[in-house]
Amino acid sequence: MLRTLYDWTLSLAARKSAEWWLAFIAFVESSVFLVPADVLYLPMALSRPDRAYRYALVATVASVLGGIAGWFIGFYAYETIARPVLEFYGKLDAFDALRLSTGTGFILLMLVTSGLAHLPPIKVVTILAGVIGFPLGWFILSAIVARGARFLFLAWLLRNYGEPIRHFIEKRLGLIAGGGAAALISLYILVRYAF
Repeated sequence: MLRTLYDWTLSLAARKSAEWWLAFIAFVESSVFLVPADVLYLPMALSRPDRAYRYALVATVASVLGGIAGWFIGFYAYETIARPVLEFYGKLDAFDALRLSTGTGFILLMLVTSGLAHLPPIKVVTILAGVIGFPLGWFILSAIVARGARFLFLAWLLRNYGEPIRHFIEKRLGLIAGGGAAALISLYILVRYAF
C-alpha cells in the first residue's frame, strides 16, 4: 500500500495541477497522510528549477496550515479523529507512550526535528502538540521555521546542484537529518538534566 501511495504521489508531479497537488499533499501530510510532500516537491523542483523557491513557499504554507489542522485535531478531536488515524497507522501505542512522557520543551524540539527531518513524522507531532495543549502561537512559529528551512534548503540544493543532488537527498538526507536530530535531542537532555 505504501508503494502505491508513493507512486501515485510521484505521478502528480507531471500534471498541470501539480502545484495545487503539492499544497494538498503538504497539508494532509502534516495531519493524516503517510507520504511526505518531498516525494512530489523534488521532481517538481527538478523539472522547473526556476520555480523551486515558489514550490518551497507553497509547500511550507500548506504544511504549516496542515500542522495547525493537526493541532486542532489533537486538541479538540483526539478520540473521534486522531485516535482512529493513529490506530490505522499502527502508531497508537507509541503515541500514548510519547504523550505520557512529553513536556512542552520536548514538543518544541520534536517540532523542529520533525519539520526538518520527518523524525518523528510531522503528523504525530502536530496531533501530540494539540493533545497536550502546546501553545498554538509557539507551534505555528516553530512549524514555519522548521518546515520553511527544510523546503527552502531543498530548493537551494536543487537550484544549485540539480539532478545529482536528488539522488543524494533521496538516499542520505534521512540519515544525516537523523544524526542531527539525535544531536539536538542529546543537547536538550544534557541542558535539561545537567543544569
